[in-house]
Amino acid sequence: MDLKSGYPYWTVRDGLVAAFPPLDSDIECDVAVIGAGITGALIARELADAGLDVVVLDKRDAGWGSTAASTALIQYEIDPGLVGIAGRYGERKAVAMLKACEVAIDELGDIARRVPGSAYRRAESLYYASWPWHAGAVREEGERRVAHGFSLDILERDALRERFGIDASAALLTHVAAEIDPYRTALGILQALARKGTGVFDRTEVTAIEAGSRRVVVRTDRQASVACAHVVVAGGYESATFLRQRVARDHSSYVLVTEPIAHLPAWARRTLVWESRRPYLYMRSAGDSRLIVGGEDDRVDIPAKRDRAVPRKAARLLRKLRKLLARDDIETGFSWAGTFAETDDGLPFFGPHPERGPRVHFAMAYGGNGIAYSVVGAKLIRKRILRESHPLARFLSFERLR
Repeated sequence: MDLKSGYPYWTVRDGLVAAFPPLDSDIECDVAVIGAGITGALIARELADAGLDVVVLDKRDAGWGSTAASTALIQYEIDPGLVGIAGRYGERKAVAMLKACEVAIDELGDIARRVPGSAYRRAESLYYASWPWHAGAVREEGERRVAHGFSLDILERDALRERFGIDASAALLTHVAAEIDPYRTALGILQALARKGTGVFDRTEVTAIEAGSRRVVVRTDRQASVACAHVVVAGGYESATFLRQRVARDHSSYVLVTEPIAHLPAWARRTLVWESRRPYLYMRSAGDSRLIVGGEDDRVDIPAKRDRAVPRKAARLLRKLRKLLARDDIETGFSWAGTFAETDDGLPFFGPHPERGPRVHFAMAYGGNGIAYSVVGAKLIRKRILRESHPLARFLSFERLR
């Protein structure tokens, strides 16, 4: 599966951070994690910390799939919002989900601070009404969150213009958010695991998962296999290829990184920005005087067609950015596109699927804040494998599809 077009900024900036060997002989372990991106790395770390013998496999170079193309805006805010989730599943579940993602931001910071070059930084998140008729829904979302103890400010037009120079009817300024380099963080976690004895093997494609009542055998294209008690399929948007049931739809999202911007406002270096319309424009700092800007999502799932669309989509993103910041001097430095998957309700799936049995767990951190989902999911999967309870286990399982 071709997951990205162009050259994502992280791989250009970071280069080849680490290399791992392919699997060349049969091995045994407690848990095999399929996928060496940020989700697989976080899960492997969580399981290894629990004392389990873990092996990680990836068909590409580690981190080279969707992780390399991620813009890594770390938020607890979920695209449907608290109001949207509560309307579908109830207030209690909606609040629990947002609270879990909020806690995940601090937990990710604790992990990332041990990874050289992770570029983890705390930030704020600004969500503004794209049109005047969106302002009421934005305010309602803010009021509901404040009522449940979330820290944010509801900004009206004058305050928004004065503090951020953005002309919109209303906005929410959330005080819990972060930025990270997802590529270097994933590889740093995997390097640390490998130094402690975890087997990390890239350029090794899984061709079959044979699950029995007591063990699972993972077959690879290297004529070598892994025998284990459990498997975690954390292959990002390719995880769905291991299921017959369609649980998400693939789309494409487009991104640009600007050239260095002279006199970049201080707020732009510490604030994630996104809007209420769909598909939405989103923006974050690249950690210097560049901005990372994404959006222009479409339903294209044909790599060649996505490739051709990158220049046109990047040009539209640049025009929107210039209008938002009222600056005509901003130029594009890099641009790319990537596949992303979206579930019907914007929430992830973690756990076994009936098609594969109880020993094959899926980690589908699909949605607008997939890295925060991955932190939550790593703990949930650890609990499942150790046969312990987790308050979100049923809600974030495939039971939600029934």
